[in-house]
Amino acid sequence: MDARGRPEHEEHTLNAEPSAQLTLLDLQAQDSALAQLLHRRSSLPEHARIAELQARAEELDGRRIEADTAVGDLTRAQSKADAEVEHVKARRVRDEERLSSGAITNPKDLESLQHELGALERRISTLEDEELEVMERLEEAQKALSDATSDLDTVTVELEQVTSARDSAIEAIDAETGNVTAERDRVVAQVPDDLLALYDKVKAQYGGLAAAELRARRCEGCRLEINGADLREIAAKPDDEVLRCPECSRILVRTAESGL
Repeated sequence: MDARGRPEHEEHTLNAEPSAQLTLLDLQAQDSALAQLLHRRSSLPEHARIAELQARAEELDGRRIEADTAVGDLTRAQSKADAEVEHVKARRVRDEERLSSGAITNPKDLESLQHELGALERRISTLEDEELEVMERLEEAQKALSDATSDLDTVTVELEQVTSARDSAIEAIDAETGNVTAERDRVVAQVPDDLLALYDKVKAQYGGLAAAELRARRCEGCRLEINGADLREIAAKPDDEVLRCPECSRILVRTAESGL
């Protein structure tokens, strides 16, 4: 910082033809355009939407897997319940046939068989209630699986659409970036090496903005108006001397619009 609290820059004087200094403004325009394109590329709204959809798809796939597992477990449970009900019913049929055949005449055996039939009826009723409960749970699990699958399909379709839109936008930006880069290369070839080295150094120091026009006594880099004393000093400098803004230290390029 100097005595007035402004950034200092190297005192070493660099000279370059005014036309070469003007070329820096073209170079800065290309670099600013490239920075804007990079920002556009990284801040496409599709990026955020894709992240949301991917998170939603992951959540739905988890629900689908959970529901699919439940459907499998409950399907096996229903098959087991069905088999058990049929087994007990078959036993009841055999006992009823024995009872109606008249082959059993012993009163105690008849009483025991009738008691067993009663127990089988109660067992069948219990098993059928359990079977119904399993069927209801299976129906719920199947609906959950269907809903999760349907929702996942919907999200997947949107994800594919948004991804395609993002890729198209990136392709367009990359094509524009290629054109700007080619133009930048053309401009760079017109800048002397020492002037380009200074430009690159200042660009790294000041967030990508290295060269600015002195326009109407205002630096277009920091947007501050230069005071009278500094303007008189600038006006006295040779046209080929490369100047730095006394306020922000960026390369200050004089033009016909500088107001000197």
